[in-house]
Amino acid sequence: MKFNGIDFDTYFKDYPNEEGYFGKYGGVYIDENLKQAMEEITEAYFTICKSRKFINELRRIRKEFQGRPTPISHLERLSNKLGNVQIYVKREDLNHTGAHKLNHCMGEALLAKYMGKKKVIAETGAGQHGVALATAAAYFGLECDIYMGSVDIQKQAPNVARMKILGANVIEVTKGDATLKEAVDAAFEAYSKEYKDCIYCIGSVVGPHPFPMMVRDFQSIVGIEARSQFTEMTGELPDVVVACVGGGSNAAGMFAGFLNDPVEIYGVEPLGRGKKLGDHAASLNYGEEGIMHGFNSLMLKDELGNPAPVYSVASGLDYPSSGPEHAFLHDIGRVKYDVVDDEETIEAFYMLSRLEGIIPAIESAHAVAYAIKLAKKMKKGSILVNLSGRGDKDMDYIIEKYGIR
Repeated sequence: MKFNGIDFDTYFKDYPNEEGYFGKYGGVYIDENLKQAMEEITEAYFTICKSRKFINELRRIRKEFQGRPTPISHLERLSNKLGNVQIYVKREDLNHTGAHKLNHCMGEALLAKYMGKKKVIAETGAGQHGVALATAAAYFGLECDIYMGSVDIQKQAPNVARMKILGANVIEVTKGDATLKEAVDAAFEAYSKEYKDCIYCIGSVVGPHPFPMMVRDFQSIVGIEARSQFTEMTGELPDVVVACVGGGSNAAGMFAGFLNDPVEIYGVEPLGRGKKLGDHAASLNYGEEGIMHGFNSLMLKDELGNPAPVYSVASGLDYPSSGPEHAFLHDIGRVKYDVVDDEETIEAFYMLSRLEGIIPAIESAHAVAYAIKLAKKMKKGSILVNLSGRGDKDMDYIIEKYGIR
C-alpha cells in the first residue's frame, strides 16, 4: 500500500534510514562519548536481531515467561451500551508485569547481556517501564538503577514497591517539575558517566537512534499478534485501531501491525486540563519541531524555546515530546492524532471497569475514552484498542482524587 508517496510494503526497511531518521525526525543529538556508545548499541543490535539464537531465545521468553500471546477481548456490554459499533481490546494488561513495557525490556536486557554489560539504567514515569526493566534485570542477573520523579513516586507507590522488591535501586529525582522529563534528564546524566559498563534502556520510542527503531521492533509483536488474532476472531480487519501516545511505545508496536492495511489509525494524546500550555502533554497536536533527549521530533516549547512544562493525569503520558516515528506518521497523515481530557479519561476508566470487569491503566483509559467517542459517531464497524496496561498502580490515586463513581 502507498500513502502520500510512502510505500508501506517496504516501510520497515526504509524507515528509519541509516542515520536514524524518519523523514526529518529522529537522529542522534548527543555528545561524542555517548555517540560512540549509541554506535556500539546499534552495531550490536543489527548483529543479533537477525540471529536465530537471539530470536529463538526472545520467543521462548515471551512464551514461557511473559505469557504471550496476550488475547483480544470483545467488549460486548460496552459496545451494546454505545450503539452498533463493536469495540475490542488487545490485552497487554495481561502481559507479565501488567503492561506492554516488558516486550522491549526483555529484548534490551538480552542485548545488554550479549554486549557484556553489568548494569541497566532507565527512567520511568508511571512506573511500568521501571517495573518491567527491574523484572528483566532480575531475570538476567543484572544490576538496575531506575530514575523517577518525586511527583510520580508519590502517585505510583505500588510500582515503586515492586521495583524495590525486584532488587532495583530507585533514585528519586527532585529537580524541576520532578516528573518524567526530569527523570530522563537524570538517567542520561548518569549514563554518560557509566556507559562503558551499562546500557541505558530507554522506556519508549524516543531518544537517540537506535532506540526509536529498536523499541518499536521489540513492541511490534503487539501489532503482529493483534492483526492475526482479530482476523481469526472476526474474519476481517478492524475498521479502526486506537492507542494512547505519550512517548509512544505501545502505539508504535500496535500500529506496526496495521500500517500497510486499509485501516484508520488513531493515536490519542492527553489534553489534561485543557489547551493552555502547561495543562496538557499533546505534543503532536500542539507542538513544533525541536530537539530534546538526543532526538528531533515535535515538542511542546516555552517562550524561550525550551521543553515546556506538561501535565497529564497519567504519569506515563506527561512528556513534552513524542517519538520521531509518530511525528513522521503525523506529518504524512497515515496516523491521525487527537486528544481526550482528564474527565473523559476517568469516565472511560470507570465504564470499562464496571461494564467489562477490566480496570485499565490511566494511560490506556485515554485510548478507551477515544474509542467511546468514535463509537458514538460511527454508525457501524469495529474498533480495536490497545489496552496497554492494567490499573492496579492507579487505584489509590484515582480514589483519592476522584472518589468512587
